[in-house]
Amino acid sequence: MVDIRFDVNGAQVSVSAYPLARLLDVLREDLRLTGVKEGCGEGECGACSVLLNGELVNSCLVPVLQASGSEIITIEGLADKDELHPVQKAFLENGGAQCGICTPGMVMAATYLLSNNPDPSEEQIREGLAGNLCRCTGYMRIVDAVSKVREA
Repeated sequence: MVDIRFDVNGAQVSVSAYPLARLLDVLREDLRLTGVKEGCGEGECGACSVLLNGELVNSCLVPVLQASGSEIITIEGLADKDELHPVQKAFLENGGAQCGICTPGMVMAATYLLSNNPDPSEEQIREGLAGNLCRCTGYMRIVDAVSKVREA
């Protein structure tokens, strides 16, 4: 076990973990940030997506030691105190969430997309969300939610 320090949602944290422990497990189990979901555990579904130094990553594929000294934003870090992030609001208002397993990853992917392209086309939205799988919504409401943020 080694001590690893990083910034999570604006707070400096230190954890004692095995260097190759998955960032996903450290976030969920050690830091109790359960908004980060495990879907497939293989980097295929996007449910565990977080922002690592501003880049969208699947936390199930990142060894925690690799995150040492990094800035991590999870779904819990998007809201500003009691005020939801615009992407979170849009998902809520447009029915972009159903069972909730993919939702945090979808919201993180949409946030990443919009931070890099504030006015994406529908095709660009679909491409930006392509690394995230949903079995409930059929994607149309998710795309609609992202489009609403773009229009705001």
